[in-house]
Amino acid sequence: MSGDGIALGLQIVPTMGSAELVDTIVLAEELGYSYCMVADEGLMLDVYAVLGAAARVTSTIRLGAVTNPYTRHPAATAAAIATIDEMSGGRAFVTLVAGGTMVLHPMGLERSAPLALMADTIEALRLLWRGEPVTWQGQRLSLEGAQLTTGTHSIPVWVAARGERMLALAGARADGLVLMVKSDLGDAFGLAQQARQEAHGNSASPPLMRVYLDRLAYKPEMIEEAKHLYGYAIMDSPPRILKNLGLSDDEIAGLKQAFAEGGPAAVGQLVTDELVSDYQIAGTPAECRRQLEHLIDEHGLDAFLVNIISPGLDANRDLLTEVVAIATGR
Repeated sequence: MSGDGIALGLQIVPTMGSAELVDTIVLAEELGYSYCMVADEGLMLDVYAVLGAAARVTSTIRLGAVTNPYTRHPAATAAAIATIDEMSGGRAFVTLVAGGTMVLHPMGLERSAPLALMADTIEALRLLWRGEPVTWQGQRLSLEGAQLTTGTHSIPVWVAARGERMLALAGARADGLVLMVKSDLGDAFGLAQQARQEAHGNSASPPLMRVYLDRLAYKPEMIEEAKHLYGYAIMDSPPRILKNLGLSDDEIAGLKQAFAEGGPAAVGQLVTDELVSDYQIAGTPAECRRQLEHLIDEHGLDAFLVNIISPGLDANRDLLTEVVAIATGR
């Protein structure tokens, strides 16, 4: 989409009303965005209802849910994504995550056996999208004569991963890998690519789609907001990512203690501009442009997605427009 040939996309956390969410997707398509993911946050807007509405009023942007194998049975997910694919004329995709505490805890769900469940989910989706009856036994899931009524679908499966084993699973089995930490891109893509090579050998497997999801901080107030969100990144990150963020054990302990005692605001007081820029693209618009160009060249990125986490159509219109300008240099 951009002058560098990288596709642009957005992820929407559905904190706004349904009409505004659909209007945001329409706006993104008008601006030339190629992908839109909507997060399946469980108790927010229903992801498939809003994607279905968006499918009817868009024509080019690809539409995907970011969902997990716990809050919905993967067979139900297969049917829902197939429905979006049918409604949109073949524009659906799905991004799988292993499930987070904010989504699972209110429903009383345990995040058990995430690796086995993710592997089963990928397999179940692909079997069902063949459109034939499926009887199958996975590690955690099974299907008994299950068959979709919507026929055959060719739907890309992306995985958002952090841990080494999930990265390896994504590399071996998924069509795309979504990453969120700038300084970890090299190691994470390397782990996934190694697993892909081991799984496929010399066979002509399609290349893994490389997707970077970032919030971008190109204004002073955005950098300050990023400092307050930094604590969440620390709490959920494996040791490899913490190391790639350049944090010492003492710094990690101090940030975690601050988060436990005072939440994100307390962490924000300890986070420097340099720490933010290790985690995400940050700086002036020109600096952000140079960083993105460097990441595209260094890591072979196929798509750059910006995170939309707050309501406000005018503010998000400005954000999406400015991201296009940063990504294209126009």
